[in-house]
Amino acid sequence: MYKKIISTLSLSFLVLFAIAQDVRQMSLQEAIDYALTHNQNILNTQLDIEVAEGVVKENIATGLPQINANLDLANNFALPVSFLPSEFIPGAPPGEQVAVEFGTRFSGNASVGATQMVFDGVFFVGLEAAKTYKELSTKNHIKTKIDVVEAVSKAYYTVLVNRLTLELIEKNFGRLDTLLQETQQMYKSGFAEKIDVNRVQVQFNNMRVNQENSYKMLSISESLLKFQLGIKISEELELTDKLDLDMFSDVDYTDAGYQSRVEYSILQTQEQLALLDIKRTKVEYLPKVDLYATLGAIAGTGVGANLFNIGNEWFDFGLAGVRMSVPIFDGLRKHRVIQQKKAKLEIVHNNYDLLENSINLEIDQKQTEYENSVKIMNVQLENMELSKEVYEITKEKYQAGVGSNLEVINADADYKEAQTNFFVALYNALIAKVDYKKSIGKLL
Repeated sequence: MYKKIISTLSLSFLVLFAIAQDVRQMSLQEAIDYALTHNQNILNTQLDIEVAEGVVKENIATGLPQINANLDLANNFALPVSFLPSEFIPGAPPGEQVAVEFGTRFSGNASVGATQMVFDGVFFVGLEAAKTYKELSTKNHIKTKIDVVEAVSKAYYTVLVNRLTLELIEKNFGRLDTLLQETQQMYKSGFAEKIDVNRVQVQFNNMRVNQENSYKMLSISESLLKFQLGIKISEELELTDKLDLDMFSDVDYTDAGYQSRVEYSILQTQEQLALLDIKRTKVEYLPKVDLYATLGAIAGTGVGANLFNIGNEWFDFGLAGVRMSVPIFDGLRKHRVIQQKKAKLEIVHNNYDLLENSINLEIDQKQTEYENSVKIMNVQLENMELSKEVYEITKEKYQAGVGSNLEVINADADYKEAQTNFFVALYNALIAKVDYKKSIGKLL
């Protein structure tokens, strides 16, 4: 019997151990590192970089020799007719036009042609633009990573705050449960009234609802974090970081300048693309030079099977040359296009001032919000500690018979309100910290 019990307990322990092994544990930094390699948005922007690399290689390929093979076998079942003067046809009446069929019933043409670009300004500018486009894709990838770090950090902090909130709600629930039992016992003993029990019961019921809502909010916040990380919602996730006021002491207020913001770097790349777009239109004024060569054979016969007689029915031909195309006048089309593209470049230049002012405003705003949120959090922390002390003293007075039940209920309500205010302030401070670090370009 004992062996069976021990065996069962051992098996249960192994199952629990196996389940525990499946729980994923992550600190905030580990969560960020994981998201940077598994978040779907980052994976997609990484694919965009690969696409951009393919565009560069595609542009390079257009400047390499282009070789094509052609084969044409035809059954000319209705030969075209040409009209010749009758003088060219023996025995035909003079002064008339005679219809004559030219060609053979079956014909063949096989050739291999090659072209090599010697000079094409559009090609070289396009190649440079493709490389710049790849650079833009890389910067967009960095921007996506910053956005993911922001989202993961906020989601991680949200889970921590919700878990701490739930933990204190459960303590409050236990405290009210004890108070309710004590009040009921005092009522039975004649030391309390029915209204005293009802007051505590109302608080107890409200706390139970708050507890259920906290469980739901925690579940939602955990699902959001898993979504940002790129893991399955069904996976178990344990957060190893703990909320500590010391986490607000590591913020560096040093502004690294506009270059630290990826948005500014992206705008610089957009300016380069706009300049290359103008350059591309300008080089269309230049001539294009190509080398070309063709080698092949033709055949003509009245019998279709003879087309496959390579030795006797096919005749070789070949040619090679240089081809140059010189644009002369296009109705001022390129000139008009260049004027449009210059206007677009001016818009990019104007966006520099707009972005710089926006960054300056954002930094000032986020720094102020962060500093104020930390101050408010510290005040709310002090209020929570004071309200806790008030509640404990009020409860002791009530238990000693020198205080009222209503005072205990009010003190308890004030304590819970102070807790709520602190958690809201704590959450706002954490979010403000993330926003401020992003504004000065130090989030990634």
